[in-house]
Amino acid sequence: MPFELPDNLHPNCGPLAWLLGTWRGNGHGAYPTIESFQFGQELIFTHDGRPFFHYMSRAWIVDEEGEFVRDAAMETGFLRCPEPGKVELLLSHNIGFSEVWYGAAEGGKLEMHTAGVSFTETAKEVTAGSRMYGNVEGDLLYAYDMAAMGQELQPHTWARLQRA
Repeated sequence: MPFELPDNLHPNCGPLAWLLGTWRGNGHGAYPTIESFQFGQELIFTHDGRPFFHYMSRAWIVDEEGEFVRDAAMETGFLRCPEPGKVELLLSHNIGFSEVWYGAAEGGKLEMHTAGVSFTETAKEVTAGSRMYGNVEGDLLYAYDMAAMGQELQPHTWARLQRA
């Protein structure tokens, strides 16, 4: 699907412009403290001309045939661009934790690492994360590594999404 740069795109957001819009697809998840799973996902990146994007993600567990089983994770936040190529992400999750991320964007790739994580008393203890998003053949591929529940940083979810 063709993509056009918005007229009001803030110059600092240029390296991330390819993310704008809605993405849908499927992914996989695993972690030592849970059973492996498959999921469907929708990511939405919007902007209003200021140097940030609003981000929203929702996921749902699917069975082997790709059929909906139940709702899963949701997250929302602001992907801030204080200068071209520099990224800050403020992110909140429906399961009770929030994160601050820092990273860099260049050439169709975005890499970020957590600077801090806070969580409610009923949330699982997440202590660190690493995310990489890439524009690969026009699709959005990502990998999310997580340190949680006493486990070291390791792969947790990965997906391939298409522009909707």
